[in-house]
Amino acid sequence: MKQWLYCLMAVLLAPPLGANEMPLNMTQGVTEISGKVYDLHMIILYICCVIGLIVFGIMIYSMIYHRKSKGAVAANFHESTKVEIAWTVIPFIILIGMAIPATKTLIAMEDPSNADLTVKITGSQWKWHYSYFNEGVEFYSILSTPREQIDGNAIKSDTYLLEVDKPLVLPINRKVRFLMTSDDVIHSWWVPAFAVKKDANPGFINEAWTKIDKPGIYRGQCAELCGKDHGFMPVVVQALPEADYDAWLADQKNLAKNAQAAAQAALSETLSKDELMTQGEQIYMARCAACHQPNGAGLPGVFPSLIGSPLIKGPVAGHIDIVLHGKPGTAMQAFDKQLTAKEIAAVVTYERNAWGNDTGDVIQAIDVSNAANGDAMPADTSASITNAIDETISVAVEAVAAQASDMAATVMPVDLTELSHEELMTEGLQVYTTSCAACHQATGAGLPGAFPSLIGSPIITGPVDEHIDIVRNGKPGTAMQAFASSLSPRQMAAVITYERNAWGNNSGDTVQATDVNSHGQ
Repeated sequence: MKQWLYCLMAVLLAPPLGANEMPLNMTQGVTEISGKVYDLHMIILYICCVIGLIVFGIMIYSMIYHRKSKGAVAANFHESTKVEIAWTVIPFIILIGMAIPATKTLIAMEDPSNADLTVKITGSQWKWHYSYFNEGVEFYSILSTPREQIDGNAIKSDTYLLEVDKPLVLPINRKVRFLMTSDDVIHSWWVPAFAVKKDANPGFINEAWTKIDKPGIYRGQCAELCGKDHGFMPVVVQALPEADYDAWLADQKNLAKNAQAAAQAALSETLSKDELMTQGEQIYMARCAACHQPNGAGLPGVFPSLIGSPLIKGPVAGHIDIVLHGKPGTAMQAFDKQLTAKEIAAVVTYERNAWGNDTGDVIQAIDVSNAANGDAMPADTSASITNAIDETISVAVEAVAAQASDMAATVMPVDLTELSHEELMTEGLQVYTTSCAACHQATGAGLPGAFPSLIGSPIITGPVDEHIDIVRNGKPGTAMQAFASSLSPRQMAAVITYERNAWGNNSGDTVQATDVNSHGQ
């Protein structure tokens, strides 16, 4: 029996004793705080193992020596004061033993005072912006994994999706204070080796700190589900000896001055359309394609298509303005601090002439600079702007005419013809393909995180009245629009019937135009 107990103790104690060698265990990291977090983790693990050893040991002992086959008779007692005290006091002591080291570690983690360096970290979809306080150095850090690896056309490297064009550079042996915020949605800056994981919330500033002990390159990533390219937002930190860091910082200051001089010189340059298109394509693929797609088609319902877009084919000034300043309330961010005037001119020229847009517009850096300063566009672009304005007016006139036609149509009799189930399914497929598939996909599977799946959906398989209501009136606060003004009762009845019976839903429901019409009255 003793041998079995020894074996049991070995099995329970072996994991914590060799935990620091296990690849799946928490790492010790390279900072004092990460060491404290690791020690706290191991303390809790040891406590859990001891509790497990005692509890399971007593259970096994009881099952072996107090089993029915040996004639054991269960004791019969009630309201034992000693037992009540024991199972209250012992857990309390255990919790206190866990709370003391945990509290000390948490207090140390939340103390960014007396920092030697402050870095502001701003998250945006999907990149990090680093700004060194009082140093005049700032830059964006963007994923640098080749597109071929992401598309599966090349062998993936060891740092796949964990590599950037410009890492955050920090000195060792100096306390670094982080101020974290966001330009759009909630992100989370996480570097496991530092034991730093802090949310970056729009409109708020969160604090964290680190003091790195060893030089090296340390990798992390955004730890918050921040949107479509969440998995493409890595964090890379390069820790340098203090002397090397000071030299790097001096170089960055010189580079910033040179960049300003180069940007100023670019204002007097006049590039050919081919040169702008070549440079613009490179910038677009690096900065814009994640949202608007490499082919400019965007992501319907999430990111607008640039092919034939009224903005792209409209006045140049409006196009430059949205690239410079973004569009509040949307995922379109401002690029005035991310790109130079020359780069913005190139990407605007590219967008206005790629994918069949073919406006013929050629934008120069001085145009972007003038727009940024609120100056009028130069005369050589006035003709294209005039043409664009004329086109915009024409589009507006057509829209008004279409609206008038719609208003006239409202006085026509409503088609409430009753159709067979098969006729409704056929017409419903056509209506769904033209009005719904852009968001919910042709398969009804939707787009996870953006547009819900219709396969087995509670709305689709639930009461018909609720389904009719959401199609007619939409759902406030979501991308689900109201179709009462764009589809007839017959069309809505057809598409509802189709959705309730397609993709395996098979509800058997047949909705008629009279059902939809009566619901709206």
